[in-house]
Amino acid sequence: MLNKRISLIALGMLSATQAMANDQAESKGFVEDSSLKVLLRNAYINRDYKDGNKDKAEWGQAAIGTFSSGFTQGTVGVGVDAFGLYALRLDGGKGRSGAGGIDFFKQDNSGNPADDLAKGGAAVKFRFSNTVLTYGDQMPALPVLNYDNSRLLPESYTGTLITSKEIKGLELNAGRFTAESRKSDEGRDSGGLKSINVLGGSYQFTEQFKAALYASDVEDVLKKQYVNANYVFPIDKDQSLTLDFNGYRTKLDDSYVRESGATGDDNKIWSLAATFATGPHSFTVAHQRSTGDSNLGYAYGGYQKDQNRVGDGGNTIYLANSYWSDFNAEDERSWQLGYGLDFGAFGVPGLSYNFAYVRGDNITTSTSEGGTEREIFNQFKYVVQSGPAKDLSVKLRSSILRVSQKSSEYNVGGNEVRVFVDYPINIF
Repeated sequence: MLNKRISLIALGMLSATQAMANDQAESKGFVEDSSLKVLLRNAYINRDYKDGNKDKAEWGQAAIGTFSSGFTQGTVGVGVDAFGLYALRLDGGKGRSGAGGIDFFKQDNSGNPADDLAKGGAAVKFRFSNTVLTYGDQMPALPVLNYDNSRLLPESYTGTLITSKEIKGLELNAGRFTAESRKSDEGRDSGGLKSINVLGGSYQFTEQFKAALYASDVEDVLKKQYVNANYVFPIDKDQSLTLDFNGYRTKLDDSYVRESGATGDDNKIWSLAATFATGPHSFTVAHQRSTGDSNLGYAYGGYQKDQNRVGDGGNTIYLANSYWSDFNAEDERSWQLGYGLDFGAFGVPGLSYNFAYVRGDNITTSTSEGGTEREIFNQFKYVVQSGPAKDLSVKLRSSILRVSQKSSEYNVGGNEVRVFVDYPINIF
């Protein structure tokens, strides 16, 4: 049924009435609009687990090259996108690697992580008016299929995606992907995805109000729907209040319930965040709630191959209370107090700080009810503003996560430290 909907919306995109400038008509050419970028990334994650669990840590150096051509001139423009990825392991040998939440370098059958990784991909793209059809290896960033770029190397997917912006303020997306490349492994289908269909869009109703609706169908795993509403209330020249609502509903397939050992097939999870910004300061209050009969809570990400997981991208969780823990257990309710500071107002442009305290309760597992967890999150980030190292960023992040004994089946506590140094270079 979703395949038929994707076909219908694709036809609608291609025949939509133009209400804004025609991007393809303004094309400068395949070479003239091309770009080549290289991101040098040095990343380190250390997890000091509690309750007798072994500590885990990985450290690596990566080079991520991306090429994006312009479109040929004419009614239908043709172009190419390509990427090349390489990562070298600096630390995290046998015994320290293998944490699912780190996953820089996949382990072999003997428990040894790879010394390095190298892979690439390419896609061909076609543009008609303001609608682009891309086929091949891609890194989709949608609420129901969002590739993970928060580790050493990014994930990627192989398939077809149509993105249409024919009407001002409206973006429509429809696609089908049949392979997933794991971030820690070589190969186009190292994630083992069978297929995922995605459909949806977002609309900017006014300058202050935006909303989105999306749906996905992961073959033999689950069906998922997503809704978002975001409203910004301007208060004064440098003051505003932003309300952001995000919600997911997932329905597991019967076959997946049996294979995964889940106790139910339904989950609904939503979050509502209110952020008051005044000058360089921001203050956030958020509430998140998970309901349904699935002991998996809100299921997302991971890999169908080896992990028996969903396979819809490690960042497919557009929810307020997602840090080290996602606070997405069965029946879990969580609250957040957050604070942000831009040091630019104090003479240090490029430096920012973020803090969050999140507490979750009412967690249900197969053996207990009423479990709790809490996390203290801190992050400093600095972006070089000028000079030879312009745009180089250093991110220092820490989390202190504590999980009650009643919740130990769902999560494990510990102390986490992340250090990421990213240096983007524009070749042309």
